[in-house]
Amino acid sequence: MAASILQRCLSPVQTFSKCVSYRSIARRCLLSSAYTDPAVWEQRQKDPQDLGQLASLMDRTYERKFPVSSLVIARFIDNLSSKEEVDQAQYYLYKFRHSPNCWYLRDWTIHSWIRHCLKYGARDKALYSLKNKVQFGMFPDDFTLNLLIDSFIKDKDFKGACSVVEEVMLQESFERISTQILSLYALSKYLATKPELSWQEERNMGASLMLAGLKQENSVGFSAQLLGFALIGKVELSRGIHAVFHEMPLIWAPGYLGRALAVMNAVCDYRDVKLSAEVLDHVEKILQELSVISDGQNDTDTMLDEEDELERQKLSEYMNRFKELKERLVSQEKIDSRSLESLVSALTQQTLVTCEDADISEYQKKVSDWEAERQQLIQRERETKEKNQKERLNKQSVSAAQ
Repeated sequence: MAASILQRCLSPVQTFSKCVSYRSIARRCLLSSAYTDPAVWEQRQKDPQDLGQLASLMDRTYERKFPVSSLVIARFIDNLSSKEEVDQAQYYLYKFRHSPNCWYLRDWTIHSWIRHCLKYGARDKALYSLKNKVQFGMFPDDFTLNLLIDSFIKDKDFKGACSVVEEVMLQESFERISTQILSLYALSKYLATKPELSWQEERNMGASLMLAGLKQENSVGFSAQLLGFALIGKVELSRGIHAVFHEMPLIWAPGYLGRALAVMNAVCDYRDVKLSAEVLDHVEKILQELSVISDGQNDTDTMLDEEDELERQKLSEYMNRFKELKERLVSQEKIDSRSLESLVSALTQQTLVTCEDADISEYQKKVSDWEAERQQLIQRERETKEKNQKERLNKQSVSAAQ
C-alpha cells in the first residue's frame, strides 16, 4: 500500500523531470545565453552623446556638401535608446552610404546597429537594411549574422531566419561552423512547413542548402547538397541556366541535376554517411514535375538557348539514373528514415555547443580590436581639431597685426 502511494507521488515528479529534460534539449538547438549575452559589447568605454545635436551636425554637414566622419555616425548608432530612434538612424545610415565617406562605415557600427535593432524590437529594420545592403552598406561579420539568425529562430520565424541565411549565402560566409549549423537548422525548419515557393525562392533556398551543405561531410551535409542541387536544377530546366546564376555565387556551367545525382553516387562510396529518405522523395518529386517538359516544351515565357534545350533532353536519363542510384542506396542501407529537419536537429545538439566557445573567444578579441581602433580615431580627431584651432588662432593673430 505504502509502495503504491509512493509510486503515485513520484510519477508527477518523473513526468516533470522528463519535460524539463526535453525542453533543455530543445533549447540547446539554439545559441546559448553566453553567446547572445551583450555584456562584452556593453562593457566598452561609453561615449554619451546628444542625438539631436549629432543629427543637426550631420544635416548641416551634408547641406554644405562635406563628408560626415565614420565616428559621428558610429556615435549616433551607439547612443540609440528607443525604437523611434532606431527608425531615425536608418535614414542617417542611408545618407552615410551615399556620401563620399561611404566606404568607411566601421564593422563595429554595423554590429552596434544590429544589436540595437534586436534590443528595441526593430528586427525588421535590421533585416531590411541587410536585404538592401548596397543602399545601407550592411555587410555584417559572421558573429553578428549568427545573432540575427538565432533571434528569428527563437521566435519560430523560420522564413525570416531563411532571409538572413540567404544573405549569408550571397556573401559566401559559411566558413564558421556555427553559421553553417544555424543556417541548415533554419532552412530545414522552414522547409518542414511545406511553404509555397516561387522559382526565385527555390533557387535561393537551393543555393543556401548546397553551399552550407558542402561544408559538412556528414549525412546532413550530403542530404542538404542533394536537395540544394535538385532545387537549382529544377530552376535550370524550367527557366534556363541564366536564371540560375544571375546575381548568385554559383558556377555558370549547366547540369545541376547531374550534380545532384553525383552526390547520390558519392554517398554510395562513403562510409558512415546516409541520405535522408525525405530528401530523396523530394528529389523524385522534382524529377516527376519536370517530366512534363521532357519533350522540350517551354511552360514559361522564358527564352531558352540551345544549351538549355540540350539539358532538358537529358531529363529521362537523369530519371533512370536516379532510380538506379536509389536502388543502390537501398541495397547498401544508405537511406536514413529521418527527415532533414530531424537530422539537422540532432547535428545541432551534438555540434553547436562545441563551437560556441571558439566563437565567443574570437568575438571578445574582435571587440577589443574594434575598441582600440575606435580610440585611435578619437585621438586622431582630437589632434585634428587642435591643429585646426591653432591655425585659426594664428590667422586671427596675423589679421590683428595687420
